Amino acid sequence: MSRTRALLRAVRPLALLIPLAACGGSPGTGDRAADPSAAPGFPYTVTNCGVTSTYQAPPRRAVTMNQHATELLLALGLQDRMVGTAYLDDAVLPAYRPAYDGIKVLAKEYPSKEILLGADPDFVYGGYASAFDKAQGRDRDGLARTGINSRLSVEYCTEGRVGLDQLRTEITEVARTFGVPERGARLVEDEQRRIDAVTARLGDKARPSVFVYDSGEASAATSGGNGIGNEIVSLAGGTNVFADLKDTFGDVSWEKVIERKPEVVLIYDYGGTTVEAKKQRLLNDPALAEVPAVKNRRFVVLPLSSAVLGVRVADAVESLGRQLHPDPA
Repeated sequence: MSRTRALLRAVRPLALLIPLAACGGSPGTGDRAADPSAAPGFPYTVTNCGVTSTYQAPPRRAVTMNQHATELLLALGLQDRMVGTAYLDDAVLPAYRPAYDGIKVLAKEYPSKEILLGADPDFVYGGYASAFDKAQGRDRDGLARTGINSRLSVEYCTEGRVGLDQLRTEITEVARTFGVPERGARLVEDEQRRIDAVTARLGDKARPSVFVYDSGEASAATSGGNGIGNEIVSLAGGTNVFADLKDTFGDVSWEKVIERKPEVVLIYDYGGTTVEAKKQRLLNDPALAEVPAVKNRRFVVLPLSSAVLGVRVADAVESLGRQLHPDPA
């Protein structure tokens, strides 16, 4: 996966997720028409990333376009409302695999407009802005004209920094849209509880400076200050050296990396370039030899799917917190 695409798009399973996925109670797929009187709390109107939608009943034929969108619906136990998925960055969490395997994969990456419409969705959920690429005929306005509602993760339309408030909004609004607000509330509570446990353990420990290495040769694609990735580093007890970059992801020069002297390199694991290959790219560059993180070979790793706004945020904070601060004392 190229960085251009990632810029546009941008383990332990959650303890609560298996009970949530197992609780069922969702209507099966079928005719789009539904009696609003059979869906308490509807009609429901929500404005998401500038698009206002009114739902007369919960979606019954959803398509998810990115992994974190897919995993959020599965965490809410909505697999029987899903008629298609697309675009994995890495492996689906084991807790979701049985449910995921029962859903049609429309495309390895993004489906064409024809394939997407062929699934007859009433709701399309994108985790990255590129899910709704107008040039490919998948823009939200165009989908709306065919009677299809849509949602884009708020990570890609929030002005300024994305944090736990936006995670709460994403989970709560998606759960409300599907008529399962109580499941969303439990998921939000569990995420917050686990994150609070990490921050309590870390207390006032010294915070190492962290350079996020996503990809790149001539320049480095990194995590800026506006995405949830920056918040994850902070909650895990580190400081993102490019927090002043006003974007979710961005390209920076290697000279800037050298200037900022990070103590730790956080590698995002995804796609065709392995973590080991990324390490070797850094270790074999003579210009980076005196960068503390490289000199001391201090590398930590997160899968890309854990560094975006979704149900893996608590996982990411726990994992990165252990890697940055392995000594609990």
